[in-house]
Amino acid sequence: MFRHEGKSRTFIHNLKLASLLSFVAGVVNVAGFFAVHTLTTNLTGHFAFFADELVNSNISQAVQYLLYILFFFIGAFVSGFLVEYIYKIKERYKYVIPILLEIVIITGIGLQSNTTILNNPHTIAYALLFAMGMQNALVTSISGSVVRTTHLTGLFTDLGIELSQLFFYKKTEQVARLQSSIKLRSAIIGFFFIGCLSGGFGYLQFGSYILLLAASVLFGGLIYDSVKLKIVSIKRKYLN
Repeated sequence: MFRHEGKSRTFIHNLKLASLLSFVAGVVNVAGFFAVHTLTTNLTGHFAFFADELVNSNISQAVQYLLYILFFFIGAFVSGFLVEYIYKIKERYKYVIPILLEIVIITGIGLQSNTTILNNPHTIAYALLFAMGMQNALVTSISGSVVRTTHLTGLFTDLGIELSQLFFYKKTEQVARLQSSIKLRSAIIGFFFIGCLSGGFGYLQFGSYILLLAASVLFGGLIYDSVKLKIVSIKRKYLN
């Protein structure tokens, strides 16, 4: 799921990755919004708010939205930098370290008291945007730009196009390609929505602790990938 790249990467690898990380993004999306009343998984709204405040000469508020945008960007940059840097040192850990860093950030916020969050809303938003920037860059890198998990605008656009193409593309290979892509995009949208519901209902019951669910899912994905790799290695060793 995390380790396969290029030609060795299959539709199933992308489907597992998309389902896992879109669920995480959905949880963070709603829990973050409930906690600090700020979008924490995408930038489209922040650009609109930034322009609005700038036009109305509310410079301090405009700067605030600009910082939201920058922290997402910095998260993406750090993720890409870590992947390349770790690749030169220990290739097998190039995706593990950025994911662990994301887990640490989300866990750290999840363990904060409501008072701390209410007193530091911008700092919490920066941290979540940074983490989601990391995740978006990471999943893009792993999947070869096939999967993105933190926002849905492009997904719904692509899904609409591909569903329309089913009426015109009749060749077996074309239909198979379209069906695989539609399944993948539908999975991302579906698990993002499930994550949003989990984050919303969970926040009402447990407050920011619901973010620990997102961190646990990420950690579980790492464990699953590691165990599966060891099993495959053992099978190859004894079969050969």
